[in-house]
Amino acid sequence: MSTDKPKIRVLIVDDSAIVRKILSEAIAAEPDMEVVGTAPDPYVARDKILLLKPDVLTLDIEMPRMNGLTFMKQMMNHHPIPTIIISSLGQACCASTLEALRCGAVDVLAKPAGPYSVGDLRRALAASIRGAAGAQPRVARNLLRAEAQEQRTDLQDARPLGGRRTVIAIGASTGGTVAIQEILLQLSADMPPMVITQHIPAGFSLAFANRLNKLCGMDVREAVDGDVLHRGLALVAPGDYHMLLRRTTTGYAVELQQGPQVCYQRPSVDVMFASVAQAAGSHGVGVLLTGMGTDGAKGMLTLKRAGAATIAQDEASCVVYGMPREAKRLDAVGTVASLNDIAGTLTRIVSQNRIGQR
Repeated sequence: MSTDKPKIRVLIVDDSAIVRKILSEAIAAEPDMEVVGTAPDPYVARDKILLLKPDVLTLDIEMPRMNGLTFMKQMMNHHPIPTIIISSLGQACCASTLEALRCGAVDVLAKPAGPYSVGDLRRALAASIRGAAGAQPRVARNLLRAEAQEQRTDLQDARPLGGRRTVIAIGASTGGTVAIQEILLQLSADMPPMVITQHIPAGFSLAFANRLNKLCGMDVREAVDGDVLHRGLALVAPGDYHMLLRRTTTGYAVELQQGPQVCYQRPSVDVMFASVAQAAGSHGVGVLLTGMGTDGAKGMLTLKRAGAATIAQDEASCVVYGMPREAKRLDAVGTVASLNDIAGTLTRIVSQNRIGQR
């Protein structure tokens, strides 16, 4: 009897025949996955899902007869499947893609727009499919709460949290856009400055930051090289750029670099964490959230060795328990917390006198 692991079964949904061909060829080149079917629109996809029972779906946003977001919302309510959004970078598509991630999509990849981007997509697609296959389909666990808070939560604490040198660094990948939003929704507008690295394609990071800024108490924006950090500000790394923290005479600033990928990622959580360890040392707080792969684990160990507080999301609340698992394996994690408890854990840590007061 064969003990070979079954291949990951993928259904491709895209109205472009060229894109369907590119995706099919990329998946066919991987030994552990196969394309079981393709569909040019959601109506055909619906029938093929029932017939073929795929493990993973790739889904375009802009399609005839029904857009991908509407289809995914319906599908997640009745027949949830781990879904990867493959979208163009137009403003409307970016907004719809972020909404799809909030409603249960696992990951997002940029639709190829030239020969170079086709190569990038092929490298990222296989990893994304493997991560999606190991993820739990999620029907927007906190969707109702999020919809009830579609405005800034300008909560103020009676006293400032943390010292003037305290800085918080958050890293995430698969499932991270929703996790980061859930955490920031619960935090005071007067939190210490924050740097955020989320694995997300160039173009989508700006829409992600703008969405967070509308919802959260803190000011959130996509980082620009040289931005100076201050209390109540959170900076999101732009897609395709590493974000590093640098110490200045008066506090902290960020530096953006397009150096080599680290752990197949740019931006890389490892790069950000290592820079925070060097710039802030024991005044830093590192948070590693849901995601596939190992990015962030070594950087979190560097943070811990520098005396920083380190928090990792627990397995039960992760969409993919890859990055936190690796950090825990390296003994880099000081505190393990569920997604619902991370904001409270952060508040307690930065309120302690030992953080940022030395």
